[in-house]
Amino acid sequence: MPRMTRPSRPPLTSWMFVGDSMTIGSAGDLTWRYRMWRHLSSLGEPFAIVGPRTALYDAAADAAVSHAYGDPAFPQEARRHLAGWGEGWLHMAPLIEDAVREHRADVLLVSLGLIDLGFYTDPAQTEDNLRLFVERARAANPLVAAVLLPVIPNTRCVEDPGFAAQCEEFNTRTAKAVADLGTPVSPLLLASRPAGWDLARHTYDGTHPNAAGEHLLAAAFADAMHQAWGTGAPYRGVLPEPAAGTVRGA
Repeated sequence: MPRMTRPSRPPLTSWMFVGDSMTIGSAGDLTWRYRMWRHLSSLGEPFAIVGPRTALYDAAADAAVSHAYGDPAFPQEARRHLAGWGEGWLHMAPLIEDAVREHRADVLLVSLGLIDLGFYTDPAQTEDNLRLFVERARAANPLVAAVLLPVIPNTRCVEDPGFAAQCEEFNTRTAKAVADLGTPVSPLLLASRPAGWDLARHTYDGTHPNAAGEHLLAAAFADAMHQAWGTGAPYRGVLPEPAAGTVRGA
């Protein structure tokens, strides 16, 4: 029989965005998901965005019921995701197996952790939920790949040194979990914190990305995969640096 070889990188044809408020976005946002869709579309390779949800968070309703994306031409099928305002590893670990199985995700682009540490779990407990998330995703697809973004400090980290220390501890634990759990057939990749991230320039409220921040988040994922797996190309959609205080926009 011919010898079977393991792939050097995953196929990456069905993409699922998994995240908290920074990923779902709110009414009027473009979102970094949109930026990533534009990047993937520019590569000229077949792909699909998958997931059980499509909506944005609506502050007035305090629920994810808005479909008012900043670009109405953002295709409905590309709006799919598994992200939620106020949701973290604690919430996504029980959901990921069914989501991966039903939507046949090949790769997960994950930005979680800040909300866990802020409201629900300490760094050790959050790491446990991260590991459970990976286990359940693989139960649905043993070949699934995942790219994890470290927790990006927000204004609370500036004001609360204890919370900042928790975020740093969890990022260290995330790096260890990625090293422990990654395999050749189901690789895990830790992206770098977006280069030059500045709360005044890249967020509209000290946490959530403005237009320039959206580009930097998409670039963090795209560049990590290109460097580590040879997937796609370096991200080319980054805007010029905005002035401090810049808010949402195209």
